[in-house]
This record gives sequence, C-alpha cells and structure tokens, in this order.
Amino acid sequence: MMDYEKELGGLVEQVKRAAGANLRSFVLYGSAAGGEYHGGHSDLNLVGVFDHLDADALARLHPVVDFWTRKGHPAPLLLTLHELHSAADVFAIEFLDIRARHRVLAGDDVFAGLEVPMDRHRHQVERELRTNLLRLRQAALAAGDGDSELRAILLGSAATFATLFRHALLALGVEPPESRREACRRLAALLDFDAAPFETVLDVREGKRPESALDRGVFSAYLAAIVAAVDAFDRRTAGA
Repeated sequence: MMDYEKELGGLVEQVKRAAGANLRSFVLYGSAAGGEYHGGHSDLNLVGVFDHLDADALARLHPVVDFWTRKGHPAPLLLTLHELHSAADVFAIEFLDIRARHRVLAGDDVFAGLEVPMDRHRHQVERELRTNLLRLRQAALAAGDGDSELRAILLGSAATFATLFRHALLALGVEPPESRREACRRLAALLDFDAAPFETVLDVREGKRPESALDRGVFSAYLAAIVAAVDAFDRRTAGA
C-alpha cells in the first residue's frame, strides 16, 4: 500500500460525512491513479462531483478541504454533475485525462462514459502548450542565476508538458502511451525535437539521478525542445 492511501481513506470518509447525499462521486486521477506517482514531486489530484455546490454546501466542505490543504495537498476540484457534462467542451484535455486514468474513491464512476467533444481539443492543446511556454519563460526570468530555482522549474513543469505531449499525440491522430517518458519519446520522434532533456528531468523526478544533474545546460536544451515542439505542432495542425 502506498503511504498516501491511509490519508486518502480518511479524507474520503470526512467528505462523505460532510456532503451526505449531495456527493455523487469522489475520484483520484493523474499520476497516483496511473502508477507514475513519485513522492516529493507528484500531487494527489482529486475531483469531487456533487448535485449542488451552493454556499451552504461549500461551507460544510470547507473544514475538510482546509484540513487537507494544510497537510500540503492541492485542494480537490469541485463541480456539479450538470457542470461535468456541460463543460466537457471547455475542459477537453482535463476530462480526457481523468477519464483515461482515474480511481473512484466514493460514489459512482461518472467519468467512465463521459462524452468529450474532440473538435475543440486541438485548439486547447495548442493554447496550453503556448501558455505554459510563456509561463516557463516568466519563471526563468524570475529565477535569474538561481540554480535551485531552475531545478524547481524543471521538476515542476515536466509533468505538465508530458501531459500536453500526450494530448498533442492524440490531436495528431496517434494513440498516446500511458507512460510520460514514452509520450515524450514518441512526440519527439514525430515532430523532430530532442527528448533527452525531458528524460533527464523525469530521471530526477523518479529518483534515478540526483538533482545536481539538472544544470543550466539541461534547462537550455529543455526550453529549446519545447519551442521546437510547439512550432512543429502548429505547423502540423495548421488549417485543421
């Protein structure tokens, strides 16, 4: 049993007591649900689906979520069942990821049969790639000469870009692999950019290499690879 399972079990019981019949589903998704969780670098990603989320419902859930976030975990995403279905076109990336890798902790499996329209997916992928490239540059500017800051940027952004690489493959008509590492390799081969810096960062996240392996050369190659990936994806999907 992973060391977070007991914490999750306690949280779920508190959510069930606080929400009662209002709770429709409580789901773990992301790396912890897909076998790629690495303590220290991965989050426990949770989403709760309810019949309603008015002010009274949020007030009842507040002490539970507050306790959870004070332990250093991200707050669960909360949405209503109606919002789950009506917002699928806006959150195509997020909902496809949850549908592909999730574990139901309480209630019904509301994601299993969720219909996600794919006509907006490609545009969201490109927007998220470009948005996160801008954020990466902003973070690098703020870090300046700080080596530890650059390492934190690399470790913190790798999972996001690996997720977007999986979705870029999907948008290009390629069935994406479950593994982050393999998704990076396949997209790099398809769009002709260097996957080596991503593999170095993933090695550090997985405890295979020390953090000192993340030097400025790795960051430079990582940034250049992302720029190349974004530009190549844009060219491949232009007019689609």
